[in-house]
Amino acid sequence: MAQVETPSGKGAADENFPVGSWLIPRELRPHVASYYAFARAIDDIADNPALPAADKIARLDGFAAALNGENSDPAYTKAHALRATLAATGISAAHGLDLISAFKQDAVKPRYENWAELIDYCLRSASPVGRFLCDLHGEDKALYPLSDALCNALQVINHLQDCAKDYAEMDRVYLPEEWLRAEGATVTDLKYPAATPGLRRVLDRAVAGTAALMTEARKLPKAMKHGRLAAETAVIVSVADRLTARLGREDPLATRVALGPVGYLTAAGGGLLRLWL
Repeated sequence: MAQVETPSGKGAADENFPVGSWLIPRELRPHVASYYAFARAIDDIADNPALPAADKIARLDGFAAALNGENSDPAYTKAHALRATLAATGISAAHGLDLISAFKQDAVKPRYENWAELIDYCLRSASPVGRFLCDLHGEDKALYPLSDALCNALQVINHLQDCAKDYAEMDRVYLPEEWLRAEGATVTDLKYPAATPGLRRVLDRAVAGTAALMTEARKLPKAMKHGRLAAETAVIVSVADRLTARLGREDPLATRVALGPVGYLTAAGGGLLRLWL
């Protein structure tokens, strides 16, 4: 059995949102875990700077084939596990295949021309996570647009947090190139220890775009019928709001913009209060 996965060492603790927390019903946690393990495995392949693009795509195609039941190779164990989850729950394989589509794009597309291009990527790299959770909890698919807004906001937040690292390690830039040109900045500004004035303006535009997404995302928790998922979502919305505000005030090139344990607990408490009051 050939080695297919390239584990990065990242896990649930590295995410901006809780993965399989106590708010998720116990019986659903294994399904959340199988989806997260699948997503983590294919993301690690896409983000591995040592793998050529063609190799990444071949491995990701193997995951897609396994998820579709067309590849029984045990090297793709996480795809087989997710396939079992989908069979048990009746959830569409699209939520896994869309992730693969996005991560294959990561292998060959290091730049984004505009915000619309970036959101198209987010709709495949982030939105499937929220859609999977909605489907798993029996939520109405009419909530997809609100869930997409939250997931896309979280994705852009992560891009902003890691903008310098992504450029340095993978030559990957998610800041729209038309914004860089308009503000007199270039991707090479990302190599400096602090944002240049032009890059700061680009970051501010991305923060504004994220804030607009959050205007829709805040409607999601109270629209959900599943109380525990609504509570988890309220926490995530509050975390995203606080990170968006901090990215508007702080420089992600100069420091890691993150909440920390105390900030996370404060955000979680605030989110739950807004849901329940």
